[in-house]
Amino acid sequence: MADSALPPAPGEEQYPSLALANSAIALPGGHVRDLLGDPASANEWLTERGLAPVDIGMREMCATQLRALREQIRGLLASRTAGLPALPAAVAAVNDAMTRVPTAPLLQWDDKNGPYRATPHPTSEIVDHALATLAADAADLLTGPDAERLTPCGSTPCNRYLLRHGRRHWCSTRCGDRARAARAYARRTQSGTD
Repeated sequence: MADSALPPAPGEEQYPSLALANSAIALPGGHVRDLLGDPASANEWLTERGLAPVDIGMREMCATQLRALREQIRGLLASRTAGLPALPAAVAAVNDAMTRVPTAPLLQWDDKNGPYRATPHPTSEIVDHALATLAADAADLLTGPDAERLTPCGSTPCNRYLLRHGRRHWCSTRCGDRARAARAYARRTQSGTD
């Protein structure tokens, strides 16, 4: 599908949480391209952003957690750009993801070697660390100076968010062309009915 190869929206390379929010792409005709649709693609998405090693053996439960965080972050971005209060569940989900992971190696105790500090890394903990990183990044975006530049793409049916640069309010050239074509069509049909 040609639409699956969209370039990153402005701001995605700086904020991986913005890329997460944009990982379910609305396409013309009511179709959606979900970049996290199955465990393998979710693992690939995390790997491309340096948040997980290649082939960690991602299970559906972990991919579901990633998709759930995406929806909560999308809700927070929508609230922020619309100037509305955030849903408490979305704030709680981001805070939960950030606090689920220890910030320092934990104390471990081995009967043979005694005490030591280490961070365990089974798949679920790798995903928890990725979720915590994405949640903290979303909190930074929403509370930092770039929050004022956050905007939804101005082209229907696109559902991506971007950081506005100047007057640009489209996530890609494709969306900008589609919006300009729709405006031109509306002007032609309007002038034809006058």
